[in-house]
Amino acid sequence: MSAEIFHDDQAFLRVWPAPAKLNLFLHVTGRRADGYHFLQTLFRLIDLEDRLAFSLREDGEVRVESDLPGVSLEDHLCFRAARLLQEVTGVRRGVSIRLTKNLPLGGGLGGGSSDAATTLLALNALWQTGLSRSRLREIALPLGADVPFFLFGENAFAEGVGERLRAVSLPERWYFLVFPPVCVPTASIFRAPELPRRTPPVRAEDWFPGFGRNDLEAAVVARYPPVAEALRWLGETARALEAEGCGNIICRMSGSGATVFAECAEELTARAFLARLPGDWRGGVARGLTRHPLFSLAS
Repeated sequence: MSAEIFHDDQAFLRVWPAPAKLNLFLHVTGRRADGYHFLQTLFRLIDLEDRLAFSLREDGEVRVESDLPGVSLEDHLCFRAARLLQEVTGVRRGVSIRLTKNLPLGGGLGGGSSDAATTLLALNALWQTGLSRSRLREIALPLGADVPFFLFGENAFAEGVGERLRAVSLPERWYFLVFPPVCVPTASIFRAPELPRRTPPVRAEDWFPGFGRNDLEAAVVARYPPVAEALRWLGETARALEAEGCGNIICRMSGSGATVFAECAEELTARAFLARLPGDWRGGVARGLTRHPLFSLAS
């Protein structure tokens, strides 16, 4: 079984979504002996997404077609997820995977983790391996701390390294996102000496809209001026829109960056940000989701 580029257009009939997430807050509450950090965060699914297509193979090989710069195929999370499922279940079938990448790399939206989760969900169904959602989450953690959340499939309060999840009900919200032109390596931010590592833990019940902060934000802003500029513009624009009667607008960075966002009660407010976006910047409007679009695939 090997990884290689796949260029055949046949049999890619269904598109499988891999939605993005936002961190509505992110606190670092401690550090383990092995260097991993204990976190508390609230994950929100949104309707921006990568898209995947799968064509089953009988030769046991895993092949991937994508245009991710600087990512070897053996390190590609879709390839690793497919091989992991083969190893855990003993399935002898293979797959060719085509990834259409819409979410930015190093953007704090969980794109790679979501791609891996969708690969596991799709192949669990297509290969008929029959693993439960909880078992998929269990085997997926080595692929990345966010992968279990996407397999969980609902907005969630997360603890530990991100694997302890509790479903939460969130109000309908719209989000305006700015995508600064930088890729932020998560590991380097968690190594930052000034990173807060002792934020007091809270209970899921303590959360309310606007609660908390992103403990990684200051370290990212200090190292990536485009993120600092985007946050500054977002805050200034939010204050102007609030003065025009648009209600309270919450501005944050998601994950370890680089994406920053404004949470809005109304779609019109999110689109007002878009109308004021500087001409050479990238941004977009997204709606908050209640569940992963593939939630029904596993129980």
